[in-house]
Amino acid sequence: VARAIKTMVIRGAPAIGVAAAMGIALGMKRSRATGTKQCAAEFQKTCDLMAATRPTAVNLFWAIDRMKRAFADAAQAGCSVAEIAGRLEAEALRIHDEDVAGCQAMGAHGATLVPDAATILTHCNAGALATAGYGTALGVIRAAVEQGKRIAVLADETRPFLQGARLTAWELVKDGIDTTVITDGMTATMMRQGQVDLVVVGADRIAANGDVANKVGTYGV
Repeated sequence: VARAIKTMVIRGAPAIGVAAAMGIALGMKRSRATGTKQCAAEFQKTCDLMAATRPTAVNLFWAIDRMKRAFADAAQAGCSVAEIAGRLEAEALRIHDEDVAGCQAMGAHGATLVPDAATILTHCNAGALATAGYGTALGVIRAAVEQGKRIAVLADETRPFLQGARLTAWELVKDGIDTTVITDGMTATMMRQGQVDLVVVGADRIAANGDVANKVGTYGV
């Protein structure tokens, strides 16, 4: 799991956090520790391994901290090694379920801003592949479609890693949503021609004043 995060097989802030929690739970489920002291040392080593995969991913450390709290609560309650592993697995599943519920709630709220027969421009990928499922930015599009709105999507390719062309387009086409991949350099012209009704993107960070930090290229869009 750590290698998958480090090599960007798993990417997207929510997905990284969920995967790290799952990885920690998996590591401890396979533990051969014979006592809580040995188990604690192994748990810390597993957490350190996950923390080193993506030093800039805030969701990663948030998830690791939650797993640490779950471990501490289990240890304080006098749980056995097997019981600790069970509690960690339950916590990882909660993190997963909370992320899906959060994405669905964001999608429902965002869909109210989407007019019928809208053409939406996306940048990068903030869909099911970047989360535990459903997606944040793409969750808005999915929710709008579920509400019966006719939606078309322009997915810019998002260089240099091509998340738009390789991930966003794949997700939306699989869902049967009308999607066209365009080059990043085409967006201004498409907007000038009136072919874009709104832009929906993910956000790595949102400041208290509403400023957004996201994938390179978002500001120009």
